[in-house]
Amino acid sequence: MASSRSSQKPPGWGRPLRLLLRLVLMGVGLGIITGSALKLAGPAVQRRDLTLPSWLTPRVKPDQPVQSDSKPAILNPPSSTDTLGRFETKQELTALSKRWEALAAQDPDLQVSAFMLALDDGRYAQLNPDTALPAASAIKTPILLVAIEEIDAGRLSWNEPLTLSKTVVGGGAGWMASKPLGTRFPTYEVATEMIRVSDNTATNLLIERVGGQADLNARFNSLGLSATKVNNWLPDLKGTNTTSARDLARAIALVDTGEALSIRGRDLFREVMGTSVTNRLLPGGLLKGLGGSQGKPDDSLMIKGYRVLNKTGDIGIAYADAGLIELPDGRRAVAAFVVKGPFNDPRSTELIRNMAAAMAPVLKPKPAPPRQR
Repeated sequence: MASSRSSQKPPGWGRPLRLLLRLVLMGVGLGIITGSALKLAGPAVQRRDLTLPSWLTPRVKPDQPVQSDSKPAILNPPSSTDTLGRFETKQELTALSKRWEALAAQDPDLQVSAFMLALDDGRYAQLNPDTALPAASAIKTPILLVAIEEIDAGRLSWNEPLTLSKTVVGGGAGWMASKPLGTRFPTYEVATEMIRVSDNTATNLLIERVGGQADLNARFNSLGLSATKVNNWLPDLKGTNTTSARDLARAIALVDTGEALSIRGRDLFREVMGTSVTNRLLPGGLLKGLGGSQGKPDDSLMIKGYRVLNKTGDIGIAYADAGLIELPDGRRAVAAFVVKGPFNDPRSTELIRNMAAAMAPVLKPKPAPPRQR
């Protein structure tokens, strides 16, 4: 008996260690299996083909944005375009509309289309705003809008070279027509010269590049520019290309309010519009209404806190001007005028200036609020 008891060994730590090792290995194995399963199930959960139990669903803090299926979470979503204004008429400035009517009545043989809209509050004035009249070079503004839409969509590059061909060579304003056929111009130069010096060949290059006249007219229609149509290559001295004052104002407003183009596209549009060298109609008339000298309208307006980004048109039988007006208090307005009359009749341009001058009283800045101390 003594011999048997002495031969038994103490239990020691062997068994507990083996049990602990088994538990660790089982835990690692279960972790690997569970992780692999969740990884495989992840796409199905995102598609909502598979729903996890509530204890596996991640908890989201109340102030933490929830990420949707396809869009990234936005901590501070951008405000709506209402903060930038909209192309929306709310309150007619009847006194200004009647003033325009009286000015036009002095020359009844002239056909007039006029429109102004304060983007921030919807005040507006109008005179035959939807009458389709010869667009002249004013149609280059909506053409610029469509071209930059193509850039936004990735179908056109700002530096893409456009090749001069016999088809697109246009007479009149500009210098590109004097270059040899086959000359290549980057798109940014073509777009800029179309506005800066109203180059007709540059305009035709862009018309061709965006798909031609039929495609361009369809794009105008989709933008709500129902009176704006390109029926001939520029310079179109017979006036077959048409537009209206409302269309011209709308084309500019859609960009500035963010309803058309990206932020980068809007910047390109504004930069190009700011290069126009002709400023005697809308800018000159506004300056006249503000009581300024007629030396250099752009510089004189800038001193008063105003800026006008405009594009004119002139084919002798029709004159036009349309632009964005920035006021000293930060508000903005769009205005457009188209007048058809006898060839090279100075009454047409003078009427545009007088109508622009009549806008000055309603486009004065609001007094700055008193400074908080």
